[in-house]
Amino acid sequence: MKLVMKFGGTSVADGERIRGVAKIVADYAKKGNKMVVVVSALNKTTDQLIEASERARVGDEFFIHKFVHDISERHIATIKKAIENEFIQKNTVHMIQASIAELEKALSGITYLGDLSSKSMDYVLSFGERLSTPIVWGALTDMGLHAQHYTGKEVGIVTDSNFGDAKPLMNLTKHQVKERLEPVLEKGIIPIVTGYIAATQDGVTTTLGRGGSDYTATLLGASINADEIWIWTDVDGLLTADPKIIPSARVIPELSFQEAIEMSLFGAKIMHPRALEPAMEEGIPVRIRNTFNVGNAGSLIVKEQKVKPKDIAKAVTIFKNVAMITVSGAGMAGVPGTAAKIFDALGKSNVNLMMISQSTSESNISFIIQRRFLDKAVNALEIALLGKGIVREVVAEDDVCVVSVVGAGMKGTPGVAARIFGAVARKGVNIRMMAQGSSELNVSFVVKETDGEKALRAIHEEFRLGKPS
Repeated sequence: MKLVMKFGGTSVADGERIRGVAKIVADYAKKGNKMVVVVSALNKTTDQLIEASERARVGDEFFIHKFVHDISERHIATIKKAIENEFIQKNTVHMIQASIAELEKALSGITYLGDLSSKSMDYVLSFGERLSTPIVWGALTDMGLHAQHYTGKEVGIVTDSNFGDAKPLMNLTKHQVKERLEPVLEKGIIPIVTGYIAATQDGVTTTLGRGGSDYTATLLGASINADEIWIWTDVDGLLTADPKIIPSARVIPELSFQEAIEMSLFGAKIMHPRALEPAMEEGIPVRIRNTFNVGNAGSLIVKEQKVKPKDIAKAVTIFKNVAMITVSGAGMAGVPGTAAKIFDALGKSNVNLMMISQSTSESNISFIIQRRFLDKAVNALEIALLGKGIVREVVAEDDVCVVSVVGAGMKGTPGVAARIFGAVARKGVNIRMMAQGSSELNVSFVVKETDGEKALRAIHEEFRLGKPS
């Protein structure tokens, strides 16, 4: 098979884990698979780089000096654990020291200028993966594999100039990646590529934003027409519910891209929807696997929605840290453009709407936003709408959560909503708001945050999600 394997921060947290990653790659290489390996930064390194950038901006030279020393020591200690051969060890240490010297210059520049642009931040953040990737290369080389390490820029991932959340130029990226990586694979070499990092057409370093390393993996997979893309993480796969709330939650063996996207949007710890797009467009399956439980096949995300007769719902998720805003007034009824004014006010304030519900009387509209934007949203709405004879009040509630039921089997199945709401009602939980898209893959509703876990358990039990289908 032609595989793209991405290893997250927990999989490469230290030297012993990197050694484990190298063993996984070696085992599949020995079976004749062609592989591209995508690597994240060592666990928590990106957060540390963000903090260092902010401290540099305010001129904290002492912190920067200590940070550079600590990050150097951590990566050198990781090398010594991950690589046994002394020559490869020394070679890898030399590469790491050169990169850290470059990082120190960047942070010093920010310190002296007292300015931290998004462009500078991207450059600093790129060092997380630029430091981890050579170590994985060294561990693979130490095991006798023929590997080469690259940055995302070097393999041809090209983006726009939206620093911090850059968007790939897909056609150019696919062409360049295919042109650069396929000859390497044909020679039996394993490319080790930095996740998260790309560059503009002018060669300026950019980062791909949230879920960036996953995005790198699917971009590369789509470009080389991989058979599958494997995302190695620290869980066995996608689960029917949060196991911290429901211990009986089980791994979902297979689901569609659309189901996975619905789950990710409503609280499930899964790939960012944007990262799934390149694989979805090319119809390349994505498998979520556990680095620490290699024998488990994980969850396979595929293009086609396969529905078993009893497989109505596949998962139930909970999304906390949200707030509900209700805009109401008798003057809203029958007045064109009221909803547009509401959404325009929120859009101009960069507040994203997660759910929307409107009564048929048209006298109120309720919607869900992330809780951290609540004050900003209420202020924007009051300034734009109150005192103009249409809207009477704007009411905010910050003690709610969203429960979402996902499954392709719900489409066209009568009585699904009745089962969901009946199960919740039997537990004495009141539903404040609900929404269902026309795809029928998702039924989401709002309850008090104190009732959220109770509702989650009721639905998981109602659809017997803890039992194999």
